[in-house]
Amino acid sequence: MIFLSSALVLSLLLHDESPVRFNRDIRPILSQNCFPCHGPDASHREADLRLDVPSDARRVLTAEDAEPSELVYRVTTDDRFERMPPEGSHRELTDRDVQLLRRWVEQGAEYEGHWSLEPLRRTKVPGDGDHPIDAFIQRRLDQKGLSKAPRADARTLLRRLSFDLTGLPPRPLDVARFESNPSDRAFAAEVDRLLDSRHYGERMAAYWLDLVRYADSVGYHGDQERSVSPYRDFVIRAFNGNMPFDQFTTWQLAGDLLPNASLETRVASGYNRLLQTTEEGGGQPKEYRAIYAADRVRNVSNVWLGLTVGCAQCHDHKFDPIPTRDFYRLAAFFADIEEVAIGTAGPPVSVPTPEQSEQLAEIESELAALSKRLMAPDPTVDRLQREWEEKLREEIGEAPPKLSHWDSLGPFAAKDHRAAHDQDFGPEAGVSLAKRYGELQWIEHPEWRDGAIHELKGDDSATYLFRTITTDRARPLTLSLGSDDSLKVWLNGRLVLDRFVARAVAANQEVLTVELRAGRNELLMKVANGRGGYAFFFDVRHAIYGQSLAESLFTPESERTPDQAIRLRITFRDQTPALNGLRQRITEVDTLRKRLEAAIPTTLVSSAGEPRVTHVLPRGNWLDESGEVVQPGTPSALPPLEVSGRPSRLDLARWLVGPARALTARTFVNRLWMLFFGQGLARTLDDLGSQGEWPTHPELLDWLASELIDSGWNVKHIVRLMVTSETYRQSSLASDALRHRDPENRTFARQSRHRLPAEMVRDNALAVSGLLNLKVGGESVRPYQPAGYWSQLNFPKREYQADRGESLYRRTLYMHWQRTFLHPSLLAFDAPTREECTVKRSRSNTPLQALVLLNDPIYVEAARALAERIVKSGTQDEERIVSAIEISLARRPLRAEQDALTQLLSEHRRDYAEDPAAARSLLGVGEWQNDPDLDPVELAAWTSIARVLLNLHESITRY
Repeated sequence: MIFLSSALVLSLLLHDESPVRFNRDIRPILSQNCFPCHGPDASHREADLRLDVPSDARRVLTAEDAEPSELVYRVTTDDRFERMPPEGSHRELTDRDVQLLRRWVEQGAEYEGHWSLEPLRRTKVPGDGDHPIDAFIQRRLDQKGLSKAPRADARTLLRRLSFDLTGLPPRPLDVARFESNPSDRAFAAEVDRLLDSRHYGERMAAYWLDLVRYADSVGYHGDQERSVSPYRDFVIRAFNGNMPFDQFTTWQLAGDLLPNASLETRVASGYNRLLQTTEEGGGQPKEYRAIYAADRVRNVSNVWLGLTVGCAQCHDHKFDPIPTRDFYRLAAFFADIEEVAIGTAGPPVSVPTPEQSEQLAEIESELAALSKRLMAPDPTVDRLQREWEEKLREEIGEAPPKLSHWDSLGPFAAKDHRAAHDQDFGPEAGVSLAKRYGELQWIEHPEWRDGAIHELKGDDSATYLFRTITTDRARPLTLSLGSDDSLKVWLNGRLVLDRFVARAVAANQEVLTVELRAGRNELLMKVANGRGGYAFFFDVRHAIYGQSLAESLFTPESERTPDQAIRLRITFRDQTPALNGLRQRITEVDTLRKRLEAAIPTTLVSSAGEPRVTHVLPRGNWLDESGEVVQPGTPSALPPLEVSGRPSRLDLARWLVGPARALTARTFVNRLWMLFFGQGLARTLDDLGSQGEWPTHPELLDWLASELIDSGWNVKHIVRLMVTSETYRQSSLASDALRHRDPENRTFARQSRHRLPAEMVRDNALAVSGLLNLKVGGESVRPYQPAGYWSQLNFPKREYQADRGESLYRRTLYMHWQRTFLHPSLLAFDAPTREECTVKRSRSNTPLQALVLLNDPIYVEAARALAERIVKSGTQDEERIVSAIEISLARRPLRAEQDALTQLLSEHRRDYAEDPAAARSLLGVGEWQNDPDLDPVELAAWTSIARVLLNLHESITRY
């Protein structure tokens, strides 16, 4: 191994005549060490000097006579009071940094605009190679004197491609087919097959959901659950359908504002509602509105621009030209979103699946046909109606009944319910009584037909309640009072009104008994604010039907209005025994409709209202609204947004893929490159600003960004370009020499190998076992979870209930994502909680992961199912072991592996033969049932083999 001394490094630098690049070499030094005091943040600027602005920096860069420039002097002097960075700053320049600064000044101290903010230049593809990506990569390799790694073998390559494009392992048949013909044409066909797979969208969605912090719970305080799964389905459909990325962007930020907004575009606009919210009763609305605004700025700037605009919330950005004002101008774009600051977010929108829409349409069609039959002319039914009308006229008498006087039932001490009356007891009919209004509560009883609530004219301090009671025979009505430290009102022994009061009242004091007639009776109750308390009044109207219906009844048939005629027809046909069968069928179909509607998923969408006023908050303090009022606007360092009037979210979306498209495209293709090569061309995926890293291949990054735009933002086109390159198809193995010269693979002289993401680890186990449920889309599911894991979840307390049946084996993408208590197996494999945008997950290798793979019920269950597949694949141990390795690892076993597994199998056969109860216990883990015809001892022994295979490093590694 070769090591260079610091003196030799300095010597090489001093004699290196190659140009120093500001963006590549100098900006990182200044940004890390100088910009905090001499950068964009005016509040912390020292000596009135900006080193990020060339015109301002010239006074310390220009040398006079034979003296060095001020900058060179300050970084080389031995005077500790003059030397920069100053003592106590916790920053220090290396010898290499000093020499680069010196050479830069000597070469003219030329500045460059920050590479990520510069306009795109479609660089020419070097050489005459067949593939543009390979041409750019090869040029850098030639400059470094390196060679590409050889192409990976066919099985490895197809396994890599399958995980990268679908998140799933390849099927053995697909591996065998490609291995028999690993030509370029065959590989291209495999790429197209996987890109056309419905699982491609799921794989891409898993990454996008990290970016937009998708979860099934609100995050803050009680972390209550919410339904947003239709947004996830939209993302899957968008990637599968190759929706252009500019359209994908516009729908999410402003799908509700499009001129032709549809349910689909509104579902996409749910992006704006994915942030963390709170339902904490003691929360301050203004505080959380500020929190929500800041969250949205951080997310949109990171997802689409790769910039840390969030750093400007409290002060001007210390490293990038983003003042605090720009932060709040971005926040103002989202000030039109209608939402509650504290409480349950809503209102949700129903999003039926195509199957549900079809079923609902069929039910509605049948209901319409049945209703038409119910009201259709029928000589027999019409004759019965005339007889019914005559009988009613005789029973009611010559005129409709009059209202009687009110009778008092009070007074009793109580607080004012005027507000409850104004809010809840409006004039609309049909309002459900099964609600609580302040301290008043109606308790519904199924034997009473639904009535309505009406507001009657009277004293402004009174609350009026209206109730209909329908009986099949005449019966008495008793109105009574009861105690138990509460006021209770009974009707015929059934509690109908309950209100807590501080003192008891007389128990079971009978107030009045009246006789109800057969049919419909109307009960009116009034709660009036009296001196010293409340008075209760009631009235029972001895009427079979209400006043307006009675008037219709006494109007001669030839003189009735159409409204009177239809009212009588509806009333009669709603009760006549002659139509009992038809009404019963309507009830049955309507019940089916209600059940179907209850099963339809809902989601949160954006809805625009009057924009809230947006202030610049000094130091980010939500209590201080003394700052400037700002209108929506984009960062001043980027191309301007030019619109007339107040810009909207739709304008912002169009700006991101219009004037700002260079940065948006660079950000997106850089992250795509990370997905398929393990790291970005610029490794700081979440920061393409001054603190970010200069791209290893800037020309390639710009070429890819230009290609994305020129192709019409065609995502699959860029993905296909990447995975069909020779750079992608390289082996991930590296020689010792290459590891020494390029340990971090910055030249991409080989492929990367890394542990699979958490979702793929679980999906791989389910797939190779044969348990995986490949249904695409739908609501979130709940797999097995340790008992008591949610015991600390409060407001409300919750007890986790795992799903049953096929839902247990859905892809992990659909697993319920509880932010504060993310499923432990996901946490073990570094899945984010999605409280914030995550552009790249960390990758760890811990003993806990092995424990999860060995003991999580879903992995034990997968091992049982895999064992059954292995046992049924052959009759001899050797052929079964070969099959086991091919199924789980997409290759044939090595001789040493076969010997080791054979020995392990023998040991476990002996152990389980001696302890059949242990075999039964192992085979009882999970819900799935093994074939009862298989020997449990043999199956348990092979389950042990399967557990080993699922726990292999190779099983959970993409290589």
